[in-house]
Amino acid sequence: MIDVTLLGTSALLPLPNRALTAAVLFCGGHSILFDCGEGTQVAARRAGVSLMKTDIIALTHYHGDHIFGLLGLTQTMHSLGRTETLYITGPEGLEKNLEPVLKLVRWTDYEIKLFSLPQNGLRLSELIHGWAFEAKLSAFKTEHNVPSQGYCFTLGRAGKFMPQRAQELNVPITQWGVLQKGGSVQVGDKIIFPEQVLGEPRKGLKFIFTGDTRKCDSLVEAAKGADLMICEGTYGKNEKEEVALRHGHMTFSQAAEMAKRAEVNQLWLAHYSQTIRDPRVYLENATKIFPNTICGRDGMSTTLHFQD
Repeated sequence: MIDVTLLGTSALLPLPNRALTAAVLFCGGHSILFDCGEGTQVAARRAGVSLMKTDIIALTHYHGDHIFGLLGLTQTMHSLGRTETLYITGPEGLEKNLEPVLKLVRWTDYEIKLFSLPQNGLRLSELIHGWAFEAKLSAFKTEHNVPSQGYCFTLGRAGKFMPQRAQELNVPITQWGVLQKGGSVQVGDKIIFPEQVLGEPRKGLKFIFTGDTRKCDSLVEAAKGADLMICEGTYGKNEKEEVALRHGHMTFSQAAEMAKRAEVNQLWLAHYSQTIRDPRVYLENATKIFPNTICGRDGMSTTLHFQD
């Protein structure tokens, strides 16, 4: 399963009752923080979640409202005794944009590593020990006014274990768990692989975090069939489409169009302009297009479960 908490929903600047847009994903004792604007630590405390053992910070772009919380968070991690490596990823320009910021931390008792995701994504067990073998993080290009990318997190699910097949291959019961978790075992002079004792892979889970973007086909392609998409909806009014295009953002209705085209299960809107006092006033603009749209709010959380 996957736990997702939306920490903030504001754009450009934090408001008294609305933190800057960020989200945290928990899976199997590990976590990923998506964006880290000013006040993200406070937003996490209000939401009742801890960021201190975050494995990866995934940045969508390098505008201040998405990165200025890094300095404080990395310093707090040091102050609280963190020793594990912290990984930070982002679009092109990662080192150029972040190294000056991270120099202000001066030193920490843990290592901070900047890395770029490969084109086909990264199986997280290859980066950090303990991540589920089936957990994968990918990036997709988005269209903002600076280099930007969104993220796709997937948690695969192996096929059902077939005890009869394992018995036929003389696999000891004590080794069944290794095969169920995706490992191989040796029986005599033969290597037994998981696919020999598992059925067809079952439907996994998929989560999308867009960051700032205009409408774009790359978002639709990446989000196909997602269980949950957190998508920017900077402007509530449909009449703001021209402004949204100019500034590299979307209206509620445009975000809903993306969700509909991608056939996602649920859409959470976020990244509201400070001119929007109550986003629910404009929710109908989205639900007319994609009914399962929710106005995200600070601290909102959900658990995504595998389907039986």
